[in-house]
Amino acid sequence: MTKARFLETRRPVWERFHLLLEKAERSRVPRFSGEEVSEFSRLFRSLCYDLATVRSHDWGRDLERYLNDLVARGHNNFYRSPPGRPREVLRFFTEEFPRLLRENIAYFWVALVLFVLPGSICGVVVAHDPSWASRVLPGHMLVMVEDMYSEELPREERGGMEAGMAGFYVHNNVGIAFRCFASGIFFGAGTIFFLIYNSIFIGTITGYLVAHGHSERFFSFVISHGAFELTAIVISGAAGLVIGHSLVHPGLYTRIEALKQRGLVGVKLAIGAGGMLGVAAIVEAFWSPSGAPPLAKYIVGSVFWVLVVLYLSLAGRGARAE
Repeated sequence: MTKARFLETRRPVWERFHLLLEKAERSRVPRFSGEEVSEFSRLFRSLCYDLATVRSHDWGRDLERYLNDLVARGHNNFYRSPPGRPREVLRFFTEEFPRLLRENIAYFWVALVLFVLPGSICGVVVAHDPSWASRVLPGHMLVMVEDMYSEELPREERGGMEAGMAGFYVHNNVGIAFRCFASGIFFGAGTIFFLIYNSIFIGTITGYLVAHGHSERFFSFVISHGAFELTAIVISGAAGLVIGHSLVHPGLYTRIEALKQRGLVGVKLAIGAGGMLGVAAIVEAFWSPSGAPPLAKYIVGSVFWVLVVLYLSLAGRGARAE
């Protein structure tokens, strides 16, 4: 195709995209209909292809600069963050986040294996031979952990500690999840390390407590908040793997461009995981250490696990993706 023919056939597309772009830039929230949203997305992709065509044929710096400007402005509008209104936040957690996780489910399964398998092996080994625990964790930490689950702290002695403990759990759990996510920038290696490290840590403690006869108190304590906390850590790991994969296999993009494209996906997954960690902290501070009988905690915990699975599997289905 000659340059003249190319310009004749493609210029109407560029002009239409330019009109939509101006409409989007007039307000923070583009007043697009459903058809215009689909059209904007389709035209943006075709515009990126046209820019690549112009560059490959070296059809002039002016034309390349014009198309590059449209692509840049389109990218900024297409991928900009939604306004932080309560309705948008609610829509993100009820629709966009679970749908986005399902679209990137392969990363979730890889993170799940990395987080579950090493810990399960360590837990079984340590449960059969507790001496192995000292090869993973220092002795004073093992003593402290066993003391925590050897007897229940009476409610009157907790003296309103719940709110303070919720803050502690948020800080601690978010720190773990953030490391799993942010370390994905090291081509995914950091995410893999922190998933396996935390898996071994948790598995060793679990096996040690089981070996010393504290299994009922431990499992009844963790089953409820674990539904949100452990799942969120795996999702954070999946977000880190998304980042790492974009750098290892950028495809037709440069690594920086691939990171920009896929980085937004990773950030959104991490934000969703952060919301789940907030719920986990509340449950861990107020319900998990309560004086409720173990059977009640097992029932509530099982319900939480079912709700988490249903939420991540079904929420957002049928909702229109913008």
